[in-house]
Amino acid sequence: MKSNYHFKFEDLKVYQKAMEFGEFVHHQTKKFPKEERFELTSQFKRASDSIALNIAEGSAGTDKQFYNYLGNAYHSMHECVSCSSKAFLRNYI
Repeated sequence: MKSNYHFKFEDLKVYQKAMEFGEFVHHQTKKFPKEERFELTSQFKRASDSIALNIAEGSAGTDKQFYNYLGNAYHSMHECVSCSSKAFLRNYI
């Protein structure tokens, strides 16, 4: 996505990978059963998007603040592992 503005965090590989991962999860969860829409699907999508969002939000602060936001992104990543395990056990993926 091109715009007239460019932010420093957009150059971070971890941010770029997190953006790709969020889109991958978005497309995968479209295949989940409709009854999961407000449960696992929603949780998985929010957790995967939270990774990139925390990286972007934290990049504007001090190093200490940024590390805190990276920690939040790391926790969201762990949440995605649990969501993908649940999805696998339920034969969604």
